[in-house]
Amino acid sequence: MKNVRSKSLYAKPSEQQAKPVQPDDFASKNAFPVVENAHLHDLYAASPADAVSTGAFALALAVEAAAGRPVVWALHEMMALEAGRPHGPGLHELGLRPNDLLLVRARDIKTLLTVGEDALRSCAVGAVVLSAWGDSRTLTLTASRRLSMAARTGGASMFLVRAGVDPMPSAAETRWSVRAVASTPLEGDAPGHPVFSATLLRSRGGWGGPRTWIMEWDRERRSFIAQNARSTPV
Repeated sequence: MKNVRSKSLYAKPSEQQAKPVQPDDFASKNAFPVVENAHLHDLYAASPADAVSTGAFALALAVEAAAGRPVVWALHEMMALEAGRPHGPGLHELGLRPNDLLLVRARDIKTLLTVGEDALRSCAVGAVVLSAWGDSRTLTLTASRRLSMAARTGGASMFLVRAGVDPMPSAAETRWSVRAVASTPLEGDAPGHPVFSATLLRSRGGWGGPRTWIMEWDRERRSFIAQNARSTPV
C-alpha cells in the first residue's frame, strides 16, 4: 500500500467552526483524524518501555499544533528518572530547534499541572506537553477539566503524556495509546524516520471502536505520514 501524506493533522479555527469534524469526513482508511487545536489530548504509553516514544509522538503533534510558536514541555522528575532526560541531538533529529522549545522540570505532579495551566494562559505559547510517570491522586478528573478549560481559553493545544499507568477517564478530547514501531532505513542504510503506532481509544467526536494508525514523522517537513490504519481490539 502506498503511503499517503497528510497535509496537516490540524484544522484551522475557521475550518473547525464552519464544519465540525465527523467520522464520515475520513472515509479513507489511511486518513488520520484531525487533532483539534485548543483542546486537551491524553497520550498513554502502551507499556513503560514506550514512554520515550510516546513523549516523542506528543512533541511531534505539538510542533504541528504550535504552527511556528514555542512549545512548552514540562517533564515530571519521576518520568526523567524512569525514561531518561531529554537529549539535544535526539530532539534535533525530531526536527525541534532550540527556539522551538521551553523545557521545564517539575519535581511533582502538582507542580507539573501548575506549569501546564500557566503556560496555556500565555498567548505566545503554541502548544504544551506535560509528561507524567505513574498513578497520582493529583491527576483527577477535576484536574483534567481545569487543563481542558485552560486549553480552550488560551487557544493552545495540551498533550498530557502518561506512562506507568493504565488509561483512565478524563476531560480530554481524545485518548490515545502509543507504542514504538521499527523504522524503515533510508538510502545508504541511514536511520529511518521515527515511526509510531497510535491507537485512538476514545474521541468525543465519535469514531466508534478503537482504531490504530502507523505514523511516520518527517522531521524535514515537520509533518506525519500515515502508512496505514486498521480497526483493532484493545
